[in-house]
Amino acid sequence: MTKESLTRPDSPVSPSEFRQSLGNMEASATPVKIILGSSSMPRRKILAEMGYEFSVMAADIDEKSIRKEKPEDLVMAIAEAKAAAIISKLQITDSQLGNVKQTILIVADTVVVYEGVIREKPSSREEARRFIKDYSGGQCATVSSVLVTNLKTGFRKGEWDRVEIQFHEIPDEVIEKLIEEGIVLNVAGGLIIEHSLILPYVKQVVGAMDSVMGLPKAVTEKLIKEAL
Repeated sequence: MTKESLTRPDSPVSPSEFRQSLGNMEASATPVKIILGSSSMPRRKILAEMGYEFSVMAADIDEKSIRKEKPEDLVMAIAEAKAAAIISKLQITDSQLGNVKQTILIVADTVVVYEGVIREKPSSREEARRFIKDYSGGQCATVSSVLVTNLKTGFRKGEWDRVEIQFHEIPDEVIEKLIEEGIVLNVAGGLIIEHSLILPYVKQVVGAMDSVMGLPKAVTEKLIKEAL
């Protein structure tokens, strides 16, 4: 399978630019166009590590308006909403896709589960602080979904992946540095175990680190191959 695209992983693309790229693809006979429907830097990094080049387009949906009791159901529902929003933005016609062999859209979502309660992005510094204090000396889990759509054939399939994480005691000064830095406010559950400040206090990860970071490689590769 050729891993090919027209734009760099760190270069967001507008719907009009994407439609223009389809025309360019027809001229150059590029076999696969991949779109990552996420503005997450970790997800971009992971997909690039997998050897793919791709364009980036954010869904810009209200995730808080989507509610499910089970974390697995929630991450899949949010991924579906992200895919629908991006496809609506693109407004791709059959004629535009006529000479393009494959166009793949990848979307994903992640939540943290602590003591059976779903945690999304912290709403405040205080909530982020409480989240991280809860993890100290304890454990939590991440649930991540991946949804892959072939925009030419209509194929769509999603799966989710769960990872269990155990922590040593996290010093208060480390927590305060994380809060002050602010990155934890932008990630599910305020959890960013790959961060140099928090990584030394990760006791055990049962599952794949890339899944915790938001894009499980094994699931993503499997779904891309099925979509093609």
